[in-house]
Amino acid sequence: MTYIVDFVEVSATGLESSPVADALAGLRANEARYFKNKYDHVFTTGTPEEEADALEWVTRILREERDIVIASPPLEATAFEVDRIRMAYVFYESGLSINVMYSIADGGKRAVGFKLSQGMEVPEELASRFKFARQRSKLAGEIRGSFFVIKNEH
Repeated sequence: MTYIVDFVEVSATGLESSPVADALAGLRANEARYFKNKYDHVFTTGTPEEEADALEWVTRILREERDIVIASPPLEATAFEVDRIRMAYVFYESGLSINVMYSIADGGKRAVGFKLSQGMEVPEELASRFKFARQRSKLAGEIRGSFFVIKNEH
């Protein structure tokens, strides 16, 4: 079921099975606020079945670019385009959020971002590969994040 993410009244709807559901909901709301303020885009998510194309795209990029397979089950995903940038997000049961930013223009920015919800451990499949910087968020508490640049065409 499609869910419009509210960043004023933060809800864990769709994320209840996560051991850090409230923190993951705050992380999701933080992303919704960013896209509303910067692009006037309403951030909506759906189940992995509803957003199978988005999930497959993110999964394929992780595998082909860095041979990464995320062990945690996906709970929600979304894909959209803003300002000639293709975006996709997947929110995982562990509290991990992965986003792909893929500029449509040749030579534009293309990257994969990882954000860890407050209270979760760094997933084993990412721990030895990335260092995570910390940032504070009113909606999500402490967020730890990292990224890598996409080198190939996807």
